[in-house]
Amino acid sequence: MASSNNFLLHAFVWLALATTAFSLSPKFYDKVCPQALPAIKKIVQAAIHREPRMGASLLRLHFHDCFVNGCDGSLLLDSTSIFETEKNARGNLNSVRGFEVVDQIKAEVDRVCGRPVVSCADILAVAARDSVVALGGPTWKVLLGRRDSTTASKTLADSVLPSASMDLSSLINNFKNQGLNQRDLVALSGGHTIGLSQCAIFRNRIYNATNIDPAFVKRA
Repeated sequence: MASSNNFLLHAFVWLALATTAFSLSPKFYDKVCPQALPAIKKIVQAAIHREPRMGASLLRLHFHDCFVNGCDGSLLLDSTSIFETEKNARGNLNSVRGFEVVDQIKAEVDRVCGRPVVSCADILAVAARDSVVALGGPTWKVLLGRRDSTTASKTLADSVLPSASMDLSSLINNFKNQGLNQRDLVALSGGHTIGLSQCAIFRNRIYNATNIDPAFVKRA
């Protein structure tokens, strides 16, 4: 278990660093709004208590945000006349969810801080950590101080987000392009085991592959 936790921690340390070059610190909000992180944690815990699947959804939001130009909150932006939202990318459309929880967190954090202080990018990062912890996983210090993006790129999201149709070698290369290794791939992919997936995405592999435990296939 300790080894698996180390894999997960390593992966999310990378996600914490996959952002702009501004100075980041786990204590970034300690003086300007010490109530911010407890407020995020409280709402995340309540959301997961209502629906355990939400933990996986919040984790995935951070994951998919970071893969496109770093952890900048660009996934949260809706389409404008200038760009199309990343929510419409192949890896996100009708798939990413949890935006209403993020909106709730943002409203509460702005309230307890007295003004908009915490970036949406940081909210995604902290919510991902708090989700993993709430579901019984490891914890880690989240580096804070990200700045939110003012633009998004569906085109880039389409090209860099891992696809459900990728085989192992393609996934390894996809993660390698993001500076991640095979252990990171296992850790982040493992996050999908606490959520739900559309059967059409993997049904063909379950029933036609020759290297799957027959007992598992029977249960599926």
